[in-house]
Amino acid sequence: MTFKSKRSIRTALAVALAATLPVSFALVPSPVEAAAGDLDKAVSALRGISTMKADFIQTDRNGQSVSGVMTLKRPGKIRFEYAKGVPMLVVSNGKSMYLVDYEVNQVQRWPIANSPLGALLDPSRDVKKYGKLLPTSHPDVVSVQVRDPKRPEFGVMTLIFARDASSPGGLKLTHWVALDSQNHRTTVRLSNQRYGVSVADSAFTFRDPRRSSRRPG
Repeated sequence: MTFKSKRSIRTALAVALAATLPVSFALVPSPVEAAAGDLDKAVSALRGISTMKADFIQTDRNGQSVSGVMTLKRPGKIRFEYAKGVPMLVVSNGKSMYLVDYEVNQVQRWPIANSPLGALLDPSRDVKKYGKLLPTSHPDVVSVQVRDPKRPEFGVMTLIFARDASSPGGLKLTHWVALDSQNHRTTVRLSNQRYGVSVADSAFTFRDPRRSSRRPG
């Protein structure tokens, strides 16, 4: 795997966090009433997901793509399982985020409780991120840009939804774009979204390459 591909996957760690936006999440009101309504709908759509599985394609700014399956479970659990040939994994067990690199037998860990971004995974905390509606070319598409002006190093996340009556809150999260502080752009597109599926907590464990019997606590 190339260095650029690995960097793209590391950016997905922030992307994974963005996907879990809000259980408690304060948005900047839009001056347009309709926009405010769509912001509320977007937050409701995210809150309404108890479990979800979806296929994903992740593309970096150089056009390199990797695919896999994303699994989400409230509260705070998410897993990005990359396709065969990509020896990496991004996973949160509800307490910590992990980036597992099986190619070099390394694990990076971010305690959720100690990370401002990780706090997005904790429903007991009042996460004050800022969001605004972006204009789109189609009335059935809702685009929400999220950034923390006090933490520019976290970059910008833009979440795109399609109106869909069968999805939680009437909006389906179709893709998102992460732009980090170095202007590295990563896009994750979802397909085959399945809501309310049975997901065991064991899905958010991993084989530790440093010691195969170890599991995250």
